[in-house]
Formats: sequence, C-alpha cells, structure tokens
Amino acid sequence: MALNTERILDFAALRRGGAIALVVGVPCAIGSSSLAQGDGDSFFVGLLWLGAVAGFVIGAGVAAWVQRKGTPLIHGMVCAGGTYAAVQVVFSIVRLSRGKDVSWLGLFFTFTVVLLAGIIGGGLGSMMQRRGITPGSSR
Repeated sequence: MALNTERILDFAALRRGGAIALVVGVPCAIGSSSLAQGDGDSFFVGLLWLGAVAGFVIGAGVAAWVQRKGTPLIHGMVCAGGTYAAVQVVFSIVRLSRGKDVSWLGLFFTFTVVLLAGIIGGGLGSMMQRRGITPGSSR
C-alpha cells in the first residue's frame, strides 16, 4: 500500500515554512558552529543556537498555520526536520570532502531538538488556526 503524501502534506505550506527556517535558523546555526570552533565557552554560541531553534519553531509554525490539510503537527515536524536534514546533508558532504569529521551523534541530538521545535511550531500554528487567525494571503 503506497502512501499518498499529497493527501497529507501541503507542499506550498512546507515551502513557505522551510524558506523561513532557512533564512532565520540556518544562519544562526552556522554562526553558532563557527563560534564554537574558536571559543566554545562564548555566550554567543548558546544565543545563536537558541536563535537557530527559534528559526525552526517559526518556520514550522508558518507551515502549520498556512497548511490546508488539517495536519498542523505533521507539517511542523516535516518542515523543521526536512529543512534541517536537507541542510545537514549538504554541510556533511562538504565537511567530509574537506577531510573533516562529522559528529553523527551531534547531528542526531540536534535533529531531535529540531523535531521538538517542529512540534512546538506545529502546535502554535494549530492554535492560530483554531482561534480564527488566518494568513493574509488566504483571506
């Protein structure tokens, strides 16, 4: 039995949320990683890491809010997790091609945090829908 993702997922909503996660979350994650390489005790490493998580929450929230399939939590998780996975595949290939190590355990740990951010964003998007707050483009 094949899974028909078009019945479950609103790909336009995932693109909108994913774009926000990329614009907000990924630069913060890159900044955090860069600072951690030089000065791991820096206050800004944690601040930028939290900014990255917030970017995934916001992106997931937008995907959950604008979706029209009735599955906001799934959209939040797929948006956050999919965006993170896509970016990390590229970054891991670049690191491996340069002869550097990839912390697979670190990637897994961060992926679980990003999925939690997706659930939180999905819940926020769902709450906005339930309260009748609709995106400006669907009015």
